[in-house]
Amino acid sequence: MLLSDLSEFATLTAGRRLIGLDLGTKTIGIALSDAGHRIGTPMETIRRVKFTRDAERLQEICTEHDIGGLVIGLPLNMDNSEGPRAQATRAFERNLSQKIELPMLFWDERLTTVAAERAMIEADLSRKKRAARIDAAAAGLILQGVLDRLRVG
Repeated sequence: MLLSDLSEFATLTAGRRLIGLDLGTKTIGIALSDAGHRIGTPMETIRRVKFTRDAERLQEICTEHDIGGLVIGLPLNMDNSEGPRAQATRAFERNLSQKIELPMLFWDERLTTVAAERAMIEADLSRKKRAARIDAAAAGLILQGVLDRLRVG
């Protein structure tokens, strides 16, 4: 169930962990929150195979961690328009909502990958380590954006 209202999303997911997703063409970065919705932590990156297998892995994670909702990064253009990646993300959510019956929320993910990479460079991670962790780190920033807004809002 796709929601556009942050307060409704907060009500439906209260007391349960959330996951954040950074959808790429080859990978899906995943981050996990605590049940109190305070901290989003990068969890893992899964290599995309085909939708059914990707959805099964996401369902496993949702079950294993008692997930209450999903935050999906929506890659908007800098002028707020939606390009092909945003349309692909919306299609992924439509298909995923047929497999996972949890509240889902889109969150503007502009520049999250850039911010994640900068933080990793500042932490002096090698290129190889950055490549392996960038998508989960971006998912963590997407999720943290929602968590911060829930606290303020």
